[in-house]
Amino acid sequence: MTTQGSNSGGTQLPGMSPDWTVSDRVGTFVTLRTGGVSAGDFGAADGSPIGLNLGEHVGDDPTAVRENRARLQAALPGPICWLQQVHGTNVHHADMAGSGLQQAPTADAAITMRAGQVLAIMTADCLPLLLADAQGRIVGAVHAGWRGLAAGVIEATVDAMRARIGRDAELAAWLGPAIGPASFEVGQDVMDAFYDHDAQASAAFRSGPAEGKYWADLYALARLRLASQGVSRVGGGDLCTVRDPVRFYSHRRDRRTGRMASLIWLLA
Repeated sequence: MTTQGSNSGGTQLPGMSPDWTVSDRVGTFVTLRTGGVSAGDFGAADGSPIGLNLGEHVGDDPTAVRENRARLQAALPGPICWLQQVHGTNVHHADMAGSGLQQAPTADAAITMRAGQVLAIMTADCLPLLLADAQGRIVGAVHAGWRGLAAGVIEATVDAMRARIGRDAELAAWLGPAIGPASFEVGQDVMDAFYDHDAQASAAFRSGPAEGKYWADLYALARLRLASQGVSRVGGGDLCTVRDPVRFYSHRRDRRTGRMASLIWLLA
């Protein structure tokens, strides 16, 4: 991942972009904790009022969130498709429904073949996953918290993309900033949810600090699901939101906190 600023629309924001090899038609951007006007729990790590919280549902000042979203929109080449994320497997077809919806659709993934339509996934420990086909015909964005991941949100998104461009389409994936394997403590129920689907998933868990507790590798679990769908070109997966309070919001670390966005789009 490379650190950069986004200024596609003339406004400069601090952020990051994936290090992956995809078509030149694919644009990406990942916001950081700073670059906006949110304060306190939603501000910078020291509480200063420069936070770029993009979540409307976390208790931040609505005026600040609107300003943060406006700054992000001004830095991008087209309208942002926001989602109401519910840890499910529904995939929103952004180019079919159009971008003029009054309310964000309830979904945990979105795909588009429309140039300039920006897809956004908000996270603060859950895994944001970006997808693109080799020819730059279609892109996807996935909210892969453990519940959605176990339920099959990756499989649903890959299937939806291939349904549009062909079942033999080669896809590349990138795993964005999420809670790392040394920070994600889970119970037996989480391990069972993955093990019951695929016994190989046990390799993504190691014994935790107490009986019945485990350290889970969300990145490894996502790679297993991608491999099961024939997606072998996978980048990212080397960050930890919990252990980097300067750059990232983290719900596990702070509980009351903001949300970052991972974004992807197609250029004309």
